[in-house]
Amino acid sequence: MGRSYLFLALAIVFEIIATTFLKKSEEFSKLWPSVVTIIGYAFAFYFLSLSLRQIPVGITYAIWSGVGIVFITIIGVVAFKQVPDLPAIIGIALIIIGVIVINVFSKMGTH
Repeated sequence: MGRSYLFLALAIVFEIIATTFLKKSEEFSKLWPSVVTIIGYAFAFYFLSLSLRQIPVGITYAIWSGVGIVFITIIGVVAFKQVPDLPAIIGIALIIIGVIVINVFSKMGTH
C-alpha cells in the first residue's frame, strides 16, 4: 500500500504543476507553459492510475482533488494574487475535513 501512496503523491505534485502552468499558458497561447501543462497532466494521470492498483478510486480521488485544491489555492494567492473570500475558505476547509473523515473513519480504504 505504501508505494500506492507514493504514486498518489507524485500524481498530486504533477497535477499541481500542470494546473499552475495551465494558468500561465494563457489558454494555450504560450508554448512552454502549454508543454509543461500537457506533460504534467500526462504524468499526473499516469501516477494516478498506478495508485489505483491498491487504493480505492473514491479514496484516491478524494485525496487527489482535496490536496490539489488546497495547494492550487495557496499558489493562486502567492503567484497570482488571487485571494479567496470567506465562502471559498469555508468551502476549502470543508473539503479538507471531508478528506480527513474519509481517510480516518471510512472502512472503504482498509482492504
